[in-house]
Parts: sequence; structure tokens; C-alpha cells
Amino acid sequence: MENTKILLICGSPRPKAKSAAYAGLLAAQEGAQSVAGVDTDLVELFGRKIAPCIHCNKCLRDDADRCTVFHDDMDELYDKFFQADGIIISCPVYDMNVTAQFAQFYSRFRSSWKLSVDDPAFFQYKVGAAIAVGGTRNGGQESVIRSINNIYATHGINICPCGGGIYGGAMLWNPGDGSTAMDDPAGLENCRTLGAKLAQVAKALKAGRGAV
Repeated sequence: MENTKILLICGSPRPKAKSAAYAGLLAAQEGAQSVAGVDTDLVELFGRKIAPCIHCNKCLRDDADRCTVFHDDMDELYDKFFQADGIIISCPVYDMNVTAQFAQFYSRFRSSWKLSVDDPAFFQYKVGAAIAVGGTRNGGQESVIRSINNIYATHGINICPCGGGIYGGAMLWNPGDGSTAMDDPAGLENCRTLGAKLAQVAKALKAGRGAV
């Protein structure tokens, strides 16, 4: 069986050197890579050109699984998202919600319903997890994690909670999302734990699909 593919997406509008969300994602990637038979791919939304969905429904009229109006950096990201067995999304908190860049990214999945119509099990064997970074200890991380998990729920992607204090997803505290060095050892360790569990679950679901 081919290796399990884990896609990690950083929703920060800041470059990785200044992004605590990226630091959390690196820790999750480390955890995922500790599981044998797993390949990881980490992508940033920083610097990418992604137009927001305008709800014109042209994708539906064209019977397409992706936007047929805008051809930008989403063309590549659609393939990565659809081909992944597991997905980990990390996003900083901006005004108690996700970043504008991340909102534009996930608004572009209106067309993906076609995949579920053609194959009802397409998303059924995928799993997703969430990481959020707030500028205060209780700075809206839970709101961002709910938003990310809602994306998974919309597609029918299994959500990977971790228990043990990592309920909906891993939460980090870093004032200013990168204005200072990432200094939340407990939060980063939770990201590693979440990454490892998601990789294990994705691997099991992939094997299970082959056995059905």
C-alpha cells in the first residue's frame, strides 16, 4: 500500500519566520512523521493569490470539482487537499476568528460537493485536525478551532480530537503571532501529540478503505 499522505496548511498571512501558527504546524508535522509509512506536505497561504468565492455557481453549472472562474493558486491547493488522507490546519486568531486569507481559501470549496456526489465515500476515509494560536491564553482559539472543524464537518471528513486536554484541537499562546519567539512548550507538545494521532488515524482509515 502506498504511504499515507498528510497535508499541513498554515493559514497565517505572515511569513513562516514570523508565524507562531507555522511553528505549531512544524511541531504537528514532527509528530506525524514519527508514524511509519507517512508522507507530509506543508504549505503556507502566505504570499499566495487566492480570490474569494463570489457564489456565482458556475462550478455547479460546469459540473466541476473546482472553481472555473478564478484560476490562481487554488488550482494547486485543490489537488493537494483532495489527494490527502489526513489534513492539519493551523491558523492564528484574528479578531476572534480565522484570518482573511484562510477564509478566502475555504470559501473556494463550494464545488467540492461534486466529489461526494460522484463518490459518497470520497471524504469518508479522510481525517482532519485543527491548531489555533491566540495572542492571549484565552484569545479566541476555541472559535478558530470550531471554524476549522466546521470545514471538515461540511465535507464529512472525520475530525480528530485528542482528549487529554487537547479536546477540539491544539491551542497555542503567543502574543502577536510571532512578534516574540514561540514560547509555549506545553502547546507545542500538544501539537506533536495531535500530529501523531492524526497520522495514526489517517493510516488506519486508509487501510480500512482498502479492506472494505
